[in-house]
Amino acid sequence: MLALAVAAPAYAHHSFAATYREKDSVTIEGELVQLDFRNPHSFVHLDVKEKDGTVVRYAVEWGGVGQLGQQGVTRETLRVGDHVIITGAPGRNPADHRVRMVTLKRPSDGFTWGQAAGQTVD
Repeated sequence: MLALAVAAPAYAHHSFAATYREKDSVTIEGELVQLDFRNPHSFVHLDVKEKDGTVVRYAVEWGGVGQLGQQGVTRETLRVGDHVIITGAPGRNPADHRVRMVTLKRPSDGFTWGQAAGQTVD
């Protein structure tokens, strides 16, 4: 008797809606302290000064290397120390300090990025 095993693809990719409040938007501004340019998603880590004066590290989820590359973004586009303004969907758990990036602006040179063509930070 011969038995065949058929493997179904594993769906390890998470739903953004499970992690982020997609219908809400936040704006954070701070200094880039780390860039993880990788697949399946890149992350930008920012130190953000909160209203009470404390500095909090945010993890901002971005696109993967291939997607960003098609949009002209490389691992050299952003540098540690860059001051950036990011808008995006906040994480479901505020204590996690997570954001899913929708737009990015670097005021020092006017660089902008948006998920949709022409979409940038005002």
